[in-house]
Amino acid sequence: MQAFSTIPIFVTVVESGSFSTAASKLNITKSAVSKRITQLEDELGIRLINRTTRKLSLTEAGQRYYDYVEQSLSLAKQGIDAVSELQGNPRGTLKITAPMSFGVLHIAPLIAEFLDRFPDVEIDLNLEDRMVDMVEESFDVGIRIGHLPLSNLIAKRLAPCKSVLCAAPEYLSRNGNPEKPSDLSHHSCLQYSYYRGGSEWSLISSSNEFRVIPKGRLVVNNSEAIRRAVLGGSGIANLPTFIAGKDIAAGKLQVVLPDYALPNHAIYAVFPQRKHMPLKVRAFIDFVSEKLGTETPYWDKSLNLE
Repeated sequence: MQAFSTIPIFVTVVESGSFSTAASKLNITKSAVSKRITQLEDELGIRLINRTTRKLSLTEAGQRYYDYVEQSLSLAKQGIDAVSELQGNPRGTLKITAPMSFGVLHIAPLIAEFLDRFPDVEIDLNLEDRMVDMVEESFDVGIRIGHLPLSNLIAKRLAPCKSVLCAAPEYLSRNGNPEKPSDLSHHSCLQYSYYRGGSEWSLISSSNEFRVIPKGRLVVNNSEAIRRAVLGGSGIANLPTFIAGKDIAAGKLQVVLPDYALPNHAIYAVFPQRKHMPLKVRAFIDFVSEKLGTETPYWDKSLNLE
């Protein structure tokens, strides 16, 4: 009965909202996905999905079918996890999501060692700054930084994430060095559009908190792009030290308002809540915790920011 083998395809189509997106996730052609869904409907003798040029929608029968098979697919995955635990050796494809800049600088350089340590694991690493839906997009583990919204994800804290205001020495020589938070209103401040802490910059000194709304001519959705702009003298930026630390240590960037601290955040490994954690996920989390899990991560060791 082909209906059983088509369950993963049907669930992926429903959760993706389109044949083409499902095909991309399943690594098969769109026509193959459409053909399997048609065969499923023929076998069951009822239409499950309404197809229009704009979107797909479930019929009443399709919704009933999905409610049952989605649960069965989840249980099947848990069964695989349970069996994998007995094998004692991490294996399979590990799908990881991480922010672009942190992923390029601090996760990608670890991948070769991880693959060498666990030869039966394959890595599918997705780097982007938007907040992805890990469950819907089938990620096994993610790296997230800063405030974690309420969700069903499990989080393991890996390391602190310090941030600083910084600028190129050339910019400060041209425009002056701010002495207090209110002086920032006279400067070009570079802004990160995906920052989830809000539009304000919060600075703390002697238990007093000062809030500044940064204003400038450049808003960017990638921290590495902001780093390059601030190195070029475009203004003052609020950057995590995992990006700016090497440039501060080299004298290419200078900390602005060093007597005022920015809020500390943290770097987390997050993963969907499952009864049995796959060994490949446990192995990766333990590995990155070994490499990054310290109160003074390696990118902060050459800095004196206390």
